[in-house]
Amino acid sequence: MKKNLPFLLLLITVISYGQEPQYVTVQKVMKLMGSRFEITVVAPNEEIGYINIEEAAAEIQRIEKIISSWDENSETSEINRNAGIKPVKISKELFKLIERCKQVSEITEGAFDITYASMDQIWKFDGSMMYPPSETDIKNSVAKVGFRKIIMNSDESTVLLKDRGMKIGFGAIGKGYAADKAKELLQSKQVRAGIINAAGDLTTWGTKLSGEKWLIGIANPLSKDKIFSWLPIVESSVATSGNYEKFVTFGGVKYTHIIDPRTGYPATGINSVSIFTKTAELSDALATAVYIMGVETGLALISQLRGTETIIVDSDNKIHKSNGIIFENNK
Repeated sequence: MKKNLPFLLLLITVISYGQEPQYVTVQKVMKLMGSRFEITVVAPNEEIGYINIEEAAAEIQRIEKIISSWDENSETSEINRNAGIKPVKISKELFKLIERCKQVSEITEGAFDITYASMDQIWKFDGSMMYPPSETDIKNSVAKVGFRKIIMNSDESTVLLKDRGMKIGFGAIGKGYAADKAKELLQSKQVRAGIINAAGDLTTWGTKLSGEKWLIGIANPLSKDKIFSWLPIVESSVATSGNYEKFVTFGGVKYTHIIDPRTGYPATGINSVSIFTKTAELSDALATAVYIMGVETGLALISQLRGTETIIVDSDNKIHKSNGIIFENNK
């Protein structure tokens, strides 16, 4: 369920015209959570802008210390160490995040599942695979996966993974959640506008200095360097799942590195999915889920979720979109 940089180009326009003299746009790129984060704020001056950005970065680092499965001291690692042994008391913040993850798992019928981290890595996408894994190997690879095996006690704020060897991971939602928390922090400090771009998981608030909406450019699937439409985003978030580099082909079928946690088989039929909704957290999770669910099932799900839209590019580079998406062609 890992994701690469999106095929739908998230091109952020931060050049402003008619700027108010007392405000400036400040932007910084940094490596956080092992990924490229680009933070943009509208501030009274550069010094305050960079202070705001550092505050956002500190918040993202705080989140990482809670949800990282690579950090042995994180609450998430403590849950994983005690899988099948005992419940672990955790912070309300992490408890609520896991609750929301389970809710997304329910509505996506398990296409999104944080226990995907329990999967044995039997698929290789480094060019070393000569033939696909056996059905038995694939079945065994997902034996410990299952969001319903996450036992939660809200009164005690504890989490227990039912089986030994189970693990949870936030790779398909963590950066989106961190982006939301950084945005929330900056808004609490009266930062009037900005963008948090967490390796393609993007959230915005306010407008450019000119009063214009932030725009993202949608790349033509037949020519990645060309924009065929611009979409304005206001107080909204976007996330994209896609892969054009990590894949294998067997029997004429292309298998990407995004694995369906329910079956152990790689997802097929889609090149990329972009989700537009209120929070980066939900956009992040749904982008992965819809990629796995496929075009028809994915569109049917999005149509039932209020305030949520999608653009899907299938494996033939055909574009599918939900009803609320209106393209403004770039001519």
